[in-house]
Amino acid sequence: MMKAKIIVALLAITTFAILYAGRNKVHAAGLLFGNANIQDPQRVHPMADADDDMDDDDQDMDVDVEPNVDADVDVDVNVDVDVDMDSEMDESPDVDVDTEDINVDVEVDDESDMPLREQETITKTFALSGRKLLDVDNVNGSVEIVGGQGDQVQLVIKKTLRAESKERMEAAKKEVTLDITDQSDLLKFYVNGPFRCNCDGKSRDGDNGCSGWRHGDHGYSVTMDFQLQVPRNVDLKVKTINGGHINVRNIAGKFSVNNVNGKIEMQDIAGSGKARTVNGGVKVSFRENPKENSDFATINGDVDLQFVKGLAADFRFKTFNGAVYTDFDMTSLPAHNANVEQRDGKFVYRSDRTSGGRVGSGGPEIKAENLNGSIRVLERHE
Repeated sequence: MMKAKIIVALLAITTFAILYAGRNKVHAAGLLFGNANIQDPQRVHPMADADDDMDDDDQDMDVDVEPNVDADVDVDVNVDVDVDMDSEMDESPDVDVDTEDINVDVEVDDESDMPLREQETITKTFALSGRKLLDVDNVNGSVEIVGGQGDQVQLVIKKTLRAESKERMEAAKKEVTLDITDQSDLLKFYVNGPFRCNCDGKSRDGDNGCSGWRHGDHGYSVTMDFQLQVPRNVDLKVKTINGGHINVRNIAGKFSVNNVNGKIEMQDIAGSGKARTVNGGVKVSFRENPKENSDFATINGDVDLQFVKGLAADFRFKTFNGAVYTDFDMTSLPAHNANVEQRDGKFVYRSDRTSGGRVGSGGPEIKAENLNGSIRVLERHE
């Protein structure tokens, strides 16, 4: 009798686990969300709920994520991850960092799998005349950018190298480089290494294809934390992947900001653009309301947008596990027309499943999307 009870209990537990896994598995390729209820603590705007279905073809981020997962995604960076960032420039690094601008500090940590540790501080200054694009293409580490007056870019990088042996430490110094491109219309900082894939299917260390290089697989890890002071009107293209946040302050140019395992914060912004991450929140505060279409999105985190008085814009919201809150009076917008495709003699209709709201007389389209988290459209009081 006891054996029969145990067998019945095991069967019940197994059945529950299977049902729970099937119920919670969500394929989040492309930030496809539903249930966008626009709310306010004092009033609720009568916006139509979006469809709960997930449309796999409407995608900007190709990331599979379980809902309500807080753990960081361990991104296999050997494929040169680009989260919805159009490549407008050829990868053409021209200049390596001069060693005379580097201070080195060596430490030993016996408790780590990589007991050797070195830190370097890299400093550089660049003249920036006229309108120019600043492109920071990082892999492991944070990026902080502050705008100001003047026509110079001041760069400080805190570089941390860890290795399991002296041989691996020397390999890290040789294989991971900061490549700099300084052209009339472009200043680019590109962190290069064997984790990057080239177009011919060969990685920098000669491996075939883009197979399996992970942070630390070669017996070392390299982190670069960027700090930049730049002219206020510069255009920005910034991304990082692992182990860091992106913080941008006092910028008036266009921006394209992408992260994977980390948050994005932007303060005193006067331009337009997009900011997207996967694991982390997106928080943007405008000192001048955007004049062009803008796009803000995450998978695991909140989207907080602050605008000044006099906002006039058309919003499109998409969320799955969360609600949309607003400080502004908002009227409903009709849903976008479905996209029509013809496949094998059949017509396929696809809807973007967004809820829309107009503030004031309307204006540029501002998209706010997430999977797990709330969306807040707030008025800035400063």
